[in-house]
Amino acid sequence: MTARGTGPDVMILAAGYGIRMGALTADRPKPLIAVAGRTLLDHAIAAARDGGGRIAVNAHYRSDQIAAHLAARHPDVHLSDEQPRILDSGGGVKHALPHLRTHPIATLNADAVWAGPGPLATLTAAWDGARMGALMLLVPRARAIGRQGGGDVAIDAQGRLTWDRTDTGLIHTGAQLLDPALIAAHPGTVFSMLDIWQDQIDRGRLFGAIYPGSWADVGHPEGIVQAEAMLADA
Repeated sequence: MTARGTGPDVMILAAGYGIRMGALTADRPKPLIAVAGRTLLDHAIAAARDGGGRIAVNAHYRSDQIAAHLAARHPDVHLSDEQPRILDSGGGVKHALPHLRTHPIATLNADAVWAGPGPLATLTAAWDGARMGALMLLVPRARAIGRQGGGDVAIDAQGRLTWDRTDTGLIHTGAQLLDPALIAAHPGTVFSMLDIWQDQIDRGRLFGAIYPGSWADVGHPEGIVQAEAMLADA
């Protein structure tokens, strides 16, 4: 796999079943749904190439389709195929660590679309490895297009995060920088990134940076139209 940039290596999380998409994922994985004429996976890979280094993508549900898409369009991107079982967000990153060689690494979700500067540039500018184990990229609710449910976190004056599930909580976009040693040290094979975040909150090492543009959650059918409108406005 050939690196395209000098920034952090990037893991794109694309292994989920896409249940919220209903019939749209009956015959294809969610990352291959099109938004504004481009698959969600292609949107994520474009964001990863803008300021990132090596790229890995995990897959489980209909992974053969994702493998074919990468082979045809992005042959330099490594596929981390999670078979026979899906490994959850943290386990998926752990499984792909041999292909992610920088410190920190970045993660992106494959069901998000961005309007504004590259998310990795915002994260990289704010990263301080002496203080941080993980750095989430956040948006206020008003710029979280298609978001359903409450918020995720609150941020203090120093940038440290705590959980805030109320309507006033900031939204985690799925983009983050992360010390890969935290993932490698987890004893599990199948585990959620929530384990890592909670540990870092307890240690005062989970931080946030505010994204200056807009972000769309395309995890549900209504999000497709909303994301396309966001991109058209941009």
